[in-house]
Amino acid sequence: MSFLQGLRISSSGLAAERVRMNVISENLANANTTRVEGREGPYKRKDVVFTARDSGLTFDALMRQATDPNLKEVKVDNIVEDKKAPKLVYNPGHPDANGEGYVAMPNISVMEEMVNMITATRAFEANTTALNSTKSMAMTAITIGRG
Repeated sequence: MSFLQGLRISSSGLAAERVRMNVISENLANANTTRVEGREGPYKRKDVVFTARDSGLTFDALMRQATDPNLKEVKVDNIVEDKKAPKLVYNPGHPDANGEGYVAMPNISVMEEMVNMITATRAFEANTTALNSTKSMAMTAITIGRG
């Protein structure tokens, strides 16, 4: 595996985790949103779907992949809405309350989103560490080559 391929794989992980953190932030920001413009009902929690993709399409990359088929980059495949029903909260004074006094609230658990944010942050940090290690190895190889 070349240094550039290692950098590309780590950077794809960084980009994917950045999207994940943005979606989690959107979920947290809308944890109490009972109306969404253009559709009926409260905000629906979103989740990111990752997929592995081949690390390159050049002949050289295909040859390396043939010797190590596990080299994959990560990419965001889709952002999907959670299918869970909204939480019903009794609040008869709320403008969005139904005839029985219940308000449909987003299906978001703030605790779950915080755990997801911590997991995404740790994955981001791991990719940053891998990227810096690859960069350090490349710099060391250049230094050895000069000496």
